[in-house]
Amino acid sequence: ETDMKIAAVTDDGQTISPHFGRASHYMVITVEDGQITGREMREKAGHRQFHQEPGHDHGHEDARGHGFGPGAQSRHVRMVATISDCDVLLARGMGQGIYQDLQQAGIRPVLTTVAGIDEAANLYLAGDLEDHPERLH
Repeated sequence: ETDMKIAAVTDDGQTISPHFGRASHYMVITVEDGQITGREMREKAGHRQFHQEPGHDHGHEDARGHGFGPGAQSRHVRMVATISDCDVLLARGMGQGIYQDLQQAGIRPVLTTVAGIDEAANLYLAGDLEDHPERLH
């Protein structure tokens, strides 16, 4: 597929955030014929609102581990909806729950050690971006 959209979790629009859950934005890169033709910052749903939700502690821990706590599912749905038009999501770390939710939405999560968004996107397009599933927690 020559036309696609690649999202990366970011706070500054330049670097991929170390952790999906703590990032405030997505940078969405539009690719046409293998070339980056556009960039768009999108606010990641609910990053700030979640702090106001009753019973929300930033750990989201319960017996099933990270990202599966009460309310985690609805938070994830909102976060994934923001990038529902994207094919790939680049992150440097994320919980198992959101990883599965992205896959179910048809978005391929790629866990990378590359910090630069453009560098990672170009490596991905070249087929040279290494996926590091061990960065899941």
